[in-house]
Amino acid sequence: MDKKVIVAGHVCLDITPVFPEGKVKQVGDLLIPGKLIQTGAAEVHTGGAVANTGLAMKILGADVTLMGKIGADAFGEIVLNIVKRYQAEEGMLVSEEESTSYTVALAIPGIDRIFLHNSGANDTFACKDIDFGKVRQADLFHFGYPPIMKKMYEDGGRELEEMFRRVKEADTVTSLDLAAVDEKSEAGLADWEAILRRTLPYVDFFVPSVEELCFMLDRERYDEWMKRAAGGDITEVIKPEDVAPLAERALEMGAKAVLIKCGAPGMYYRTAKADRMEALCRRLELDAEAWTDKEGFETSFVPERILSGTGAGDTSIAAFLTSVLRGADLSEAVQMAAATGACCVAAYDALGGLRPLEELKEKIKGGWRKNGQ
Repeated sequence: MDKKVIVAGHVCLDITPVFPEGKVKQVGDLLIPGKLIQTGAAEVHTGGAVANTGLAMKILGADVTLMGKIGADAFGEIVLNIVKRYQAEEGMLVSEEESTSYTVALAIPGIDRIFLHNSGANDTFACKDIDFGKVRQADLFHFGYPPIMKKMYEDGGRELEEMFRRVKEADTVTSLDLAAVDEKSEAGLADWEAILRRTLPYVDFFVPSVEELCFMLDRERYDEWMKRAAGGDITEVIKPEDVAPLAERALEMGAKAVLIKCGAPGMYYRTAKADRMEALCRRLELDAEAWTDKEGFETSFVPERILSGTGAGDTSIAAFLTSVLRGADLSEAVQMAAATGACCVAAYDALGGLRPLEELKEKIKGGWRKNGQ
């Protein structure tokens, strides 16, 4: 595969304490004030879209350049050393003035992940930090997690819009992923519908999670889902037909192809009609008929084991985009995304469970069971 990729945006250090085995029903059953919880050795890995999606694409065979910002501190040194193992450090920016972002991921068995996050240097990442010379040489530009990068959402998202506009002017295909936000934070109070409305006309592949997108585009529906979930995982109380209106809104705002991650159940996909897909398919040498005006839900595969969902969404997108660059049709691309997500949850980090796409195809041919079968 000779197509070049740039993965830019949020990067951090993920610290994941290993909790005792055995599912719990509610967070409060385990995290009790004053209680000492014995854990195993912490898993320490890179996180964020740059590391998770970017390095996953590299492992899967794509020609990837990373563009993320870290601090000149101990956490930054760990991040850089990990990235160097994959010979992918060239595009990374090191700031002397800022700290490296970190996340403490609480992956409690039976409970959706809880994140304690510090954005660090990600908050100052801006359009000026993008090497547009390299962008012009790339076939695909993927950007991840603007909701936890201050420059990307302040001032009505002007920085995010400008960046995607300039990438499209370079005739490079674009992809955008989001991130969950604290609704009471500055990012949570931002007008995300307006930000997406000004940005999505420049986005070809839009790949958010259902919770993120619903929070931003339909708060009333989001609050209803939260109430139904009663402290549990939203994806356990929604159906594919609940997701369709969100995809329709994203297409109306300008996105060409929408892939919405729905957690353990799977992924919903929707693509635009021929007049809007033609240029994208031509640019990436895709079969236009196989990508135009499609809709469906790809049910997830049953994983061998479940250790942590950390990075599952990011690596699913990595498999999807890598398949796209290889010229796959839509059905194969979303199938590889679902299969990779099932592999990812079998490891504590985002990259440890990855398997070659050809191996996944063989496993599927061999009768890999899907959830609900």
